[in-house]
Formats: sequence, structure tokens, C-alpha cells
Amino acid sequence: MEFAKYNDRGDIMETKGIDQLLAQLQASTALARGEAAKPAEGASNGADFAQTLQSMMGQVNTQQVDAEKMAQAFAAGDPQANLHEVMSALQKANISFQAMVQVRNKLVTAYQDIMNTQV
Repeated sequence: MEFAKYNDRGDIMETKGIDQLLAQLQASTALARGEAAKPAEGASNGADFAQTLQSMMGQVNTQQVDAEKMAQAFAAGDPQANLHEVMSALQKANISFQAMVQVRNKLVTAYQDIMNTQV
């Protein structure tokens, strides 16, 4: 399942990392249930699950830090800080964080499914 994500200019943002992560989770759940797991799309590129997750969390953190710096600069009266750009950055950081929370929720659900699987 792929959702289109748009930036402030209306351009589609890259969601490949999230899609790969979800595909890997679905394959792991199917394997834990004893079903024949379909190969995850894009999983053959050798990307490590932990590295992908860590990279995504780093990107979310970077967006939040940058947005906070812009907001502080605007509040301090920096003439370079534009209200439109500050609000856009804050909204992007919020959406990224919400998406990361949803990924975390999927991970928790997958973990619970695996732990509840009878062997």
C-alpha cells in the first residue's frame, strides 16, 4: 500500500523507505504465521532493516530540529525568517513525526502478532 506524500510546493515526496519498511514487516508477519512470504518489494537492494529505521528516525529528528531553529529565529525577530516558511517547516516536521509514530505502531503490532503466534 503506497500513499502519496506532498511537500509545500505540491511535489510528491519520496516514500520509498517507508514502503520498504512496511513490506518487510508484512513479510516477517507472514513468515511468523507459517505462510509463504512474498519477497518484499525493493528489499533485494541489501538495505538493512535497522539501518532503514534509524535513517528514517534521523530524518524526522533533523526536520524537527530545523523547524525549531526557524521558529526561534522568527520569534527573535530575524528579518530573514519568513512566517510562511516557518509554518511550513513546522507542519512538515509534524507530519513526519506522525508518520514515524504510525510506523512505530505497525512495528508494535507486528511484534505482538509474532509473540502471540503459537509454535
